[in-house]
This record gives sequence, structure tokens and C-alpha cells, in this order.
Amino acid sequence: MKLLIVADLHYSLKQFDWVCSVAGKFDVAIIVGDLLDLVSIVERDVQATVALKYLNKIAEKTRVVVSSGNHDCKDKLPNGEWSAAWLQESRSDLTSVDGDAVMLDGTLFSVLPWWDGDSVRAEVDDQLQRDAARERSNWAWIYHCPPHETPVSWNGKRHFGDPGLAGWIRRHQPGLVFTGHVHESPFIKNGSWFHRMEDTFVFNAGRQLGAIPSFLVWNTDEKNITWISQAGTERVDLENFREVEVLA
Repeated sequence: MKLLIVADLHYSLKQFDWVCSVAGKFDVAIIVGDLLDLVSIVERDVQATVALKYLNKIAEKTRVVVSSGNHDCKDKLPNGEWSAAWLQESRSDLTSVDGDAVMLDGTLFSVLPWWDGDSVRAEVDDQLQRDAARERSNWAWIYHCPPHETPVSWNGKRHFGDPGLAGWIRRHQPGLVFTGHVHESPFIKNGSWFHRMEDTFVFNAGRQLGAIPSFLVWNTDEKNITWISQAGTERVDLENFREVEVLA
């Protein structure tokens, strides 16, 4: 399989257009949260309607996996916590969203929501425990926030990660975790687009301006992941990891 992974599109319609234009070249297109943008002049209800249309367009070309981020949580739950309930409208046979677990070519993809409080956090914990019991050859998590105090959560001044994610990783030991949220991490000193936690690889493609987002390409046959951005192109071998291969 060949998978495209992006995050933090933040209602950039040019970047959504780009994802649509290339989606057919991939077996799976993954969007790791923050499809919407809190500071846009466009109301988020309108943004969500447009984003759903884009997800449907992408799903016409390839399978889609999409999780929520903090900017997507515009809907208030009865308990007062915020969620991206609107994203559930895109669920279909070809689109997996928050709360789903989908098996693709032997890899189990757990799609985890952004949590705003104890209730949704408990749902994430419950989902991971359920998914951990499933048979698979590999396990990938789609979760917007990177683990705290790691290179993929560093913005140049402080860490903006999830303090609980490292504990979940240590407990369940997935093969890969795809995140976003901290835009600067891949582009700055002491930051990175990937981090290894024992046997788990954690990725954050970062965010760049322009018509093309920074993105990852996961080639499961060749067992590598490539990061492509305006800063260059780098690759990590998932099976025989030594060091990052700089391609351009």
C-alpha cells in the first residue's frame, strides 16, 4: 500500500484541492485533524459543510481516514465537553472517522478523537483497550496531538503535546502514531518530523503555507516513510532504522 498523510490543513482550500488532485495516486488518504480553522473569517459551521464536501470528493478517488483536531471541535456535548460531532457525517464504507478502527492490508488503524475533557478521554482509553485485543500484523494510530516533551511536540519555545499519550504508547506499543497539531516541529532546531519511542515511530508532518501542505508518504511494501516539504525530502526506514536519509 501507498498512503498519503497530511494534517493541519486549517481550512486552506488550496491545500484541500491539492489533496483531492493527488488522492487517486494513493491507496489511502489520511488527514490527522484540524480541517477547520478557529481564526478564519468563515464561520465554522460553513467550514464544516465545505470540509465534508471535500472529504466526499476525496473518497471518490481513494479510501479516507480522518481524525479530529482541536480546531474541529465546534459541537458541545451534553456534559459540556467540545467535540467534532459534525465529522461523523462523513463516515461511509470508504471513510473512517473518530472512534473507528479499520483493518487495511493487515494494519489496524485506530482513529482517535481530540479530547476536551475526562469523558472523551475515557472513550479514547476504552477504544485503545478494545483495539489492542484485535489481531493485526501492525497497528497505526491516527491522533492529532503528539506526545508531550518529544521533538514532534516542540514549537521552538515549549512543548504542546498530550501528556497522556506517552503512557498509552508504552502500554499498548503500536507500530506507528500519526499526529499533527504542532506546526513548527519538523522545521526548527530540536524539533523533528518523527520520533522513536522504543518500538513505536511517531510522526508529525508539520504545517507549511502555500498550495501544497507538508506531507508524509508511507510505502508499506518498501517499509519506509518519506517526509516532503518546502524544507526538503527525508526518509526513514521502518525496518532497519539507522538514521534519516536526506533525499533532497
